[in-house]
Order: sequence, then structure tokens, then C-alpha cells
Amino acid sequence: MTQAERLRYLVEALLAEDARYRGVAVPEGGEERWRLLRSLMNVRPARPIGADFLRVQDEYLRGETARRGVVDADTLPATADPRLVLWRGDITTLRIDAIVNAANSRMEGCWEPCHDCIDNCIHTWAGVQLRLRCHEIMERQGYPEPTGRAHITPGYNLPAKYVLHTVGPIIGARVSERDRELLASCYARCLRLAEENGCRAVAFCAISTGVFRFPQEEAAAIAVRTVRETLDRGCGVARVVFDVFTAGDEAIYRRLLG
Repeated sequence: MTQAERLRYLVEALLAEDARYRGVAVPEGGEERWRLLRSLMNVRPARPIGADFLRVQDEYLRGETARRGVVDADTLPATADPRLVLWRGDITTLRIDAIVNAANSRMEGCWEPCHDCIDNCIHTWAGVQLRLRCHEIMERQGYPEPTGRAHITPGYNLPAKYVLHTVGPIIGARVSERDRELLASCYARCLRLAEENGCRAVAFCAISTGVFRFPQEEAAAIAVRTVRETLDRGCGVARVVFDVFTAGDEAIYRRLLG
């Protein structure tokens, strides 16, 4: 199959799963077809799917990731602290032991079609297997994911071997001391879980600074301080990438990292 044929196959397969989609036409344009596939993946419940679909999906996603360009974390230059890296880029293209996902308490990804949050992007490019695995974790757990903890899953079709899922604090009228403690816990717990699973390099997103409304400057200061303190205590993770998306966040981290 070509990539175009794989894309059509995947869209048609997901449309055929649900009677509500009868009569939905497959767009002719590649970009529109991709957005429909992503939307269908984003709203698909965590239920089993056939091996043929997974094989084609995996080939398609890995092919598209290769086309977008994979970045090897080992090639990124360190800051003044050789253990720490600042990188502005798409975390779903990073080849590294583990990347961190800023999840919600449901822990099954973002359900808003084509939303630009990191949770949506990671689940999209990992494939439908990631929601299935997260669902299994939450079914065993039996309650929503508390803030400040972490779980680990395979990365599936991502270049990263693992995904570390953590729920950051949601900020109300102001940032409380408890919010600060919980955000620090997200970073420390992710690093310890990564260490337990043999990860030597981890990439963090800016946890809680999006729709959870933690002020970027204070969140970055907590992130850098907590990571340094955790590494100083002998954590087995040797390299940490602070991945940022905007020029503003990059400037904040550059000041903090020297």
C-alpha cells in the first residue's frame, strides 16, 4: 500500500465501526482525510481493534513521522549543566527513552477532535493502542488519576520508547503552595519511574502551563529546580530535555538554565 492507500483504508475502517458515521464521505484531499482520521482516533472509545487495522495504522504513522523528521535526543546540545538540554520542537518526533505527557485525570488522552494539546498529539501519533493501554491501567486502578503521580506505557508508534503520563495541578484564582508541591511531584515521580524502567534520557513538556493555567515562569522554575534536585540525589536518569513549544517559553527556560 502507498501512504495514500493506507490513509483511505484507516478512515474507511473507523467509519465502518460506528453506525452513526454512515453516509460520511471520505474527503478527497489528503489533509482533510488526515484530519478526519485523527478526529476518529481522538473520539474512538478504548475497545479492541483488529490486527489488520493495527498493522496498516502502524505503517502509516511511522511513515508520516519519518516524513516529518525524527530528532535524536542524543544530538541535542546541552546547557551549562551537561545533564540538561533545552529544545524547542515537537516532542512526538523525538527519539529518546521516554517523553512526558501532560494527561488529565481520566488518563485516556484528549477526546476533542484535532485539539492541539500535547495529550492529543501524543495519543494521535502513538496510535489507538495507547488509549487501550491507558484504559487497562485505569480499569485496574478503579478511580481517576490523582494529581502529581505518574504511569508509564510503551510509546507504540512514537520514536520514544516510553510515555510517562502525569496529571498536573489545575490552577484556580491563584497558585497555592499545594499546587507548587504537586507540580514538583509530577517531575520527581516521572524521573523516578523512568529510572525504575531503565530510562537514561527523558523529555519533559511544560506540565500544567496550557489549559491547566499554571503561570509559565513559575512552572519553569519549579521544573528546573525539581529536576536538578532529583538528579543530584542520585537518580539514574542521566539526561533531561526540557521541550518547549513557544519562543516565550524558550526564553524563560534559557534564563533559568543559563
